[in-house]
Amino acid sequence: MSASDSILIIDFGSQVTQLIARRVREAGVYCEIHPFGSAAQAFARMRPKGVIFSGGPASVLDDGSPRAPAEIVAADVPILAICYGQQTLVTQLGGQVEGGHAREFGRADVTIHEPSRLYEGVWDVGMRYPVWMSHGDRVTRLPEGFKVVATSPNAPFAIAVNEEKRRYTTMFHPEVVHTPDGGKLLANFVHDIVGLKSDWTMSAYRERMIEKIRAQVGKGRVICGLSGGVDSSVAAVLIHEAIGDQLTCILVDHGLMRMNEAADVVAMFRDHYNIPLVHVDASETFLSALEGEVDPEVKRKTIGRLFIETFEAEAKKLGGADFLAQGTLYPDVIESVSFTGGPSVTIKSHHNVGGLPARMNMKLVEPLRELFKDEVRALGRELGLPEKFVGRHPFPGPGLAIRLPGGVTRDKLDILRQADAIYLDEIRKAGLYDTIWQAFAVLLPVQTVGVMGDGRTYEFVCALRAVTSVDGMTADFYPYDMAFLGRTATRIINEVRGINRVVYDVTSKPPGTIEWE
Repeated sequence: MSASDSILIIDFGSQVTQLIARRVREAGVYCEIHPFGSAAQAFARMRPKGVIFSGGPASVLDDGSPRAPAEIVAADVPILAICYGQQTLVTQLGGQVEGGHAREFGRADVTIHEPSRLYEGVWDVGMRYPVWMSHGDRVTRLPEGFKVVATSPNAPFAIAVNEEKRRYTTMFHPEVVHTPDGGKLLANFVHDIVGLKSDWTMSAYRERMIEKIRAQVGKGRVICGLSGGVDSSVAAVLIHEAIGDQLTCILVDHGLMRMNEAADVVAMFRDHYNIPLVHVDASETFLSALEGEVDPEVKRKTIGRLFIETFEAEAKKLGGADFLAQGTLYPDVIESVSFTGGPSVTIKSHHNVGGLPARMNMKLVEPLRELFKDEVRALGRELGLPEKFVGRHPFPGPGLAIRLPGGVTRDKLDILRQADAIYLDEIRKAGLYDTIWQAFAVLLPVQTVGVMGDGRTYEFVCALRAVTSVDGMTADFYPYDMAFLGRTATRIINEVRGINRVVYDVTSKPPGTIEWE
């Protein structure tokens, strides 16, 4: 795969832009997302074979609304423009968009009137197909050379194309699962129209990244902070494959990890991979500082500050290093450059424990920054990591502290840790672990009266949560059957002293929300 064998996705602020990238990656084609404000620079650097315009919340009728760079619109590359992308492309090419018409949000049917390369082999002329719409404005006049090939009840320009110029526009969103054939349309675009092959594989990525790490690091020393999660584990194994013992990993055990997690990480890295690892048991420091703390943001900031202090102290003992390895993923990169500012600061505060200070004066090695979460798992399998690590459910940097609303105490942490372990054990026994994206227990700051045997109890309520997802961007609760919930609740109540009630949380995470922790 050459540097130009790629797709540029221009982000106009849609909450599902990342899904476009996921569908393109699923088709085996490399792509990058860039905000419209920096898309011209990305276009010049990437020299992509094709461009996709995302949707967005703005109206092209508003003064100062986003536009695609003129040089991209004028370039001789195929363009697929989605929703707002359709409207801005039409406007920039001399067409017309109007407001005040019937809006269309949610499910709709498009009727295919003429053939097009965009849906060749997928949709047939004269047939109707389900799609997902989300628009208020609509196109009322097409630019020269365009024609309508499909309509919906409230979108007379549902698909409009200029086959000669290889310009394709849709009013609906092909990237979402609610457009059942949307992935096939995107695959048609990148393969049949743009002409790219399916050569975006983890095997190729592994080889390319090993060469890149060696070139970047040279003879330097690298330290990597292990958390026990998938991202840092995969990053560490990949870097070790590239530079061997020039890498040292540091595991800061803050006492907020899942049951036996620290021991499992140490065993894998020291025994299985023979990677230099420093295991720091700092649990007493962290738990003393968190004792009784209620405010969730104070918890995160305290954990972040102590993590940095502990990590920095251990790095000094090693004589310092030239590079810091991080398991940064592509969604983190996208959020950090959001043209709207976006929710990234809140997300990072919620999920992580903070970055390392500039005074440590180390350059970053981020071998996963081009990957989505499911791609990281695929790379982990390519590297030979045990499935128990590759398939591990996501776990937040602050650990159990944010699954323990209210004051943090050692006793409550022990109760939660035991309940969580039983819950995950039952999920594995039922063969559901790999079906569920993330499952965990939460110890609620509520105590209830219960009768157990011949005595009354006044103990905590444990909430169980499980969600399904592909990449964590959207999620829905997992529909357990009552037999599973009854069996799991019975075990938790019988085996964990301190819990007398178990509930199941059916929270979902629609597009655009921040987290479900």
